Amino acid sequence: MASNRHLARLIAVQTLYEWGFISERFPTEENLDKKKKISEILDRNYQEFRKSLDNKDFLFDLVWGVSEYQDRIDTIIAPAAPEWPIGQIALVDLTVLRLAIYELLFKQEVPPKVAINEAVELGKTLGGPNSSKFINGVLGTVYRASEIYNPEDDIKKKEKKEDL
Repeated sequence: MASNRHLARLIAVQTLYEWGFISERFPTEENLDKKKKISEILDRNYQEFRKSLDNKDFLFDLVWGVSEYQDRIDTIIAPAAPEWPIGQIALVDLTVLRLAIYELLFKQEVPPKVAINEAVELGKTLGGPNSSKFINGVLGTVYRASEIYNPEDDIKKKEKKEDL
Protein backbone atom coordinates (compact mmCIF):
# COMPACT_ATOMS: atom_id res chain seq x y z
CA MET A 1 0.00 0.00 0.00
CA ALA A 2 2.77 2.50 0.88
CA SER A 3 4.59 2.02 -2.41
CA ASN A 4 1.24 2.29 -4.17
CA ARG A 5 0.72 5.67 -2.50
CA HIS A 6 4.21 6.68 -3.60
CA LEU A 7 3.26 5.83 -7.19
CA ALA A 8 0.05 7.85 -6.80
CA ARG A 9 2.08 10.83 -5.58
CA LEU A 10 4.45 10.44 -8.52
CA ILE A 11 1.53 10.38 -10.98
CA ALA A 12 -0.05 13.38 -9.23
CA VAL A 13 3.17 15.39 -9.55
CA GLN A 14 3.49 14.36 -13.19
CA THR A 15 -0.10 15.45 -13.88
CA LEU A 16 0.16 18.78 -12.07
CA TYR A 17 3.57 19.50 -13.57
CA GLU A 18 2.31 18.83 -17.08
CA TRP A 19 -0.68 21.11 -16.57
CA GLY A 20 1.54 23.85 -15.11
CA PHE A 21 3.98 23.58 -17.99
CA ILE A 22 1.30 23.60 -20.68
CA SER A 23 -0.68 26.48 -19.16
CA GLU A 24 2.49 28.55 -18.71
CA ARG A 25 4.13 27.84 -22.07
CA PHE A 26 1.05 27.46 -24.28
CA PRO A 27 -1.65 29.68 -22.76
CA THR A 28 -4.37 28.97 -25.30
CA GLU A 29 -8.00 29.15 -24.28
CA GLU A 30 -8.21 25.35 -24.31
CA ASN A 31 -5.08 24.91 -22.18
CA LEU A 32 -6.23 27.51 -19.66
CA ASP A 33 -9.50 25.65 -19.03
CA LYS A 34 -7.96 24.23 -15.85
CA LYS A 35 -10.53 21.60 -14.92
CA LYS A 36 -10.88 20.26 -18.43
CA LYS A 37 -7.14 20.15 -19.12
CA ILE A 38 -6.25 18.59 -15.76
CA SER A 39 -9.01 15.99 -16.27
CA GLU A 40 -7.56 15.15 -19.66
CA ILE A 41 -4.00 14.80 -18.35
CA LEU A 42 -5.05 12.93 -15.20
CA ASP A 43 -7.19 10.45 -17.11
CA ARG A 44 -4.34 9.76 -19.56
CA ASN A 45 -1.79 9.31 -16.77
CA TYR A 46 -4.15 7.13 -14.75
CA GLN A 47 -4.83 4.90 -17.77
CA GLU A 48 -1.09 4.45 -18.28
CA PHE A 49 -0.53 3.28 -14.69
CA ARG A 50 -3.92 1.82 -13.70
CA LYS A 51 -2.65 -1.77 -13.58
CA SER A 52 -0.05 -0.81 -10.97
CA LEU A 53 -2.28 1.51 -8.98
CA ASP A 54 -5.08 0.17 -6.83
CA ASN A 55 -6.02 3.43 -5.12
CA LYS A 56 -7.48 5.67 -7.81
CA ASP A 57 -9.33 7.80 -5.23
CA PHE A 58 -6.09 8.76 -3.45
CA LEU A 59 -4.52 9.88 -6.73
CA PHE A 60 -7.55 11.87 -7.83
CA ASP A 61 -7.89 13.49 -4.40
CA LEU A 62 -4.26 14.62 -4.50
CA VAL A 63 -4.56 16.18 -7.95
CA TRP A 64 -7.90 17.90 -7.36
CA GLY A 65 -6.95 18.94 -3.82
CA VAL A 66 -3.73 20.61 -4.93
CA SER A 67 -5.58 22.21 -7.82
CA GLU A 68 -8.29 23.58 -5.52
CA TYR A 69 -5.91 24.90 -2.85
CA GLN A 70 -3.04 25.99 -5.11
CA ASP A 71 -3.40 29.73 -4.46
CA ARG A 72 -3.57 29.23 -0.69
CA ILE A 73 -0.65 26.81 -0.82
CA ASP A 74 1.43 29.33 -2.76
CA THR A 75 0.81 31.94 -0.04
CA ILE A 76 2.20 29.42 2.46
CA ILE A 77 5.29 28.68 0.36
CA ALA A 78 6.19 32.34 -0.22
CA PRO A 79 7.26 33.25 3.36
CA ALA A 80 8.92 29.84 3.82
CA ALA A 81 11.21 30.48 0.84
CA PRO A 82 11.68 34.27 0.89
CA GLU A 83 14.73 34.22 -1.36
CA TRP A 84 12.82 32.25 -4.00
CA PRO A 85 9.69 33.98 -5.34
CA ILE A 86 7.11 31.47 -6.58
CA GLY A 87 7.88 32.34 -10.22
CA GLN A 88 11.57 31.51 -9.71
CA ILE A 89 11.14 28.09 -8.12
CA ALA A 90 11.68 25.27 -10.61
CA LEU A 91 8.25 24.01 -11.64
CA VAL A 92 8.98 20.43 -10.59
CA ASP A 93 10.10 21.57 -7.11
CA LEU A 94 7.08 23.86 -6.82
CA THR A 95 4.75 21.04 -7.82
CA VAL A 96 6.28 18.68 -5.23
CA LEU A 97 6.00 21.41 -2.57
CA ARG A 98 2.35 22.05 -3.44
CA LEU A 99 1.53 18.36 -3.20
CA ALA A 100 3.34 17.96 0.13
CA ILE A 101 1.73 21.04 1.66
CA TYR A 102 -1.68 19.82 0.56
CA GLU A 103 -1.02 16.50 2.30
CA LEU A 104 0.62 18.12 5.32
CA LEU A 105 -1.83 20.92 6.06
CA PHE A 106 -5.08 20.27 4.22
CA LYS A 107 -5.52 16.50 3.84
CA GLN A 108 -3.72 15.48 7.06
CA GLU A 109 -4.09 11.71 6.52
CA VAL A 110 -0.44 10.85 7.01
CA PRO A 111 1.96 11.95 9.75
CA PRO A 112 3.90 15.13 8.90
CA LYS A 113 7.15 13.15 8.80
CA VAL A 114 5.70 10.91 6.07
CA ALA A 115 4.44 13.82 3.95
CA ILE A 116 7.82 15.55 4.18
CA ASN A 117 9.83 12.39 3.53
CA GLU A 118 7.72 11.49 0.49
CA ALA A 119 8.25 14.98 -0.93
CA VAL A 120 12.01 14.77 -0.35
CA GLU A 121 12.10 11.42 -2.16
CA LEU A 122 10.09 12.87 -5.06
CA GLY A 123 12.56 15.76 -5.18
CA LYS A 124 15.47 13.32 -5.37
CA THR A 125 13.77 11.39 -8.17
CA LEU A 126 12.37 14.24 -10.24
CA GLY A 127 14.30 17.37 -9.36
CA GLY A 128 17.77 18.74 -9.68
CA PRO A 129 20.79 18.08 -7.47
CA ASN A 130 19.64 20.45 -4.71
CA SER A 131 15.89 19.89 -4.99
CA SER A 132 15.56 17.50 -2.08
CA LYS A 133 17.43 19.86 0.29
CA PHE A 134 15.36 22.83 -0.86
CA ILE A 135 12.09 20.89 -0.50
CA ASN A 136 13.09 19.58 2.94
CA GLY A 137 14.01 23.09 4.13
CA VAL A 138 10.81 24.72 2.89
CA LEU A 139 8.59 21.97 4.26
CA GLY A 140 10.38 22.00 7.61
CA THR A 141 9.76 25.75 7.85
CA VAL A 142 6.12 25.36 6.81
CA TYR A 143 5.56 22.56 9.31
CA ARG A 144 7.18 24.41 12.23
CA ALA A 145 5.05 27.50 11.45
CA SER A 146 1.81 25.51 11.24
CA GLU A 147 -0.88 24.78 13.80
CA ILE A 148 -0.14 21.05 13.58
CA TYR A 149 3.50 21.45 14.62
CA ASN A 150 4.49 19.31 17.59
CA PRO A 151 7.74 20.52 19.21
CA GLU A 152 8.13 17.05 20.72
CA ASP A 153 9.04 15.80 17.22
CA ASP A 154 12.14 18.01 17.21
CA ILE A 155 13.12 16.90 20.72
CA LYS A 156 12.84 13.23 19.73
CA LYS A 157 14.90 13.87 16.60
CA LYS A 158 17.60 15.66 18.61
CA GLU A 159 17.72 12.89 21.24
CA LYS A 160 18.01 10.27 18.51
CA LYS A 161 21.01 12.08 16.96
CA GLU A 162 22.69 12.37 20.37
CA ASP A 163 22.28 8.61 20.93
CA LEU A 164 24.21 7.89 17.75
